[in-house]
Amino acid sequence: MFAVIKTGGKQYTVRKDDILRVEKLDGGAGDKIAFDEVLMVGGEGAAKIGAPLLEGASVAAEVLEQTRNGKIVVFKKKRRKNYRRKAGHKQHVTVVKITDIAAG
Repeated sequence: MFAVIKTGGKQYTVRKDDILRVEKLDGGAGDKIAFDEVLMVGGEGAAKIGAPLLEGASVAAEVLEQTRNGKIVVFKKKRRKNYRRKAGHKQHVTVVKITDIAAG
């Protein structure tokens, strides 16, 4: 069974026991969270598709850790103006493990 969830402005296809890196969510390691914005549930038989969300469907997950992604380089340049700026950025993320998918 799989589900398509929406969190942090992005959509993810998830299955039971998947490990995801999503935009930062509240909670520490070991906390349980639920994703209520479920767009689709499929698997056995016909898929259920929401318009836009499925009523009563939810995906349960456990927070594994709060961490940061790898560094990306932000480089700005204007040619012939001797203007160059280099900076880095590390996005805060939450690592979660999907524990259950409830079709509703």
